[in-house]
Amino acid sequence: MQESVDHYFNSLDEPERSCLLYLRKLLLSFSDKITEQRKFNTPFYYYNKKWLCFISYNPKIKEIYISFVNGYKINHLDLLSEGRKKMKILRINADKDIDVLSLSTILKLAVEAK
Repeated sequence: MQESVDHYFNSLDEPERSCLLYLRKLLLSFSDKITEQRKFNTPFYYYNKKWLCFISYNPKIKEIYISFVNGYKINHLDLLSEGRKKMKILRINADKDIDVLSLSTILKLAVEAK
């Protein structure tokens, strides 16, 4: 059985833990229609029970990003495709402040792209 999403976040080291917990809070507070579930050892987020995005963290290189499922439908300067056909990612630096306005705009666009 896969462990809880809480366990996933609480098992991480700082500053990544705080950064990821803040991202989690932002995603869940964006809409009451957003839910989360842990799959493949990764937090996944759904809007109206449809896959919206997931948070990816690679502890070896301390890389954090949010991957948006229908990213190819979203035009935003902060989103990168990096060779992906459908998904686009938003890179997050745990040592810097998160651009909440930009993330909120991307979330709005992602919900509209569903």
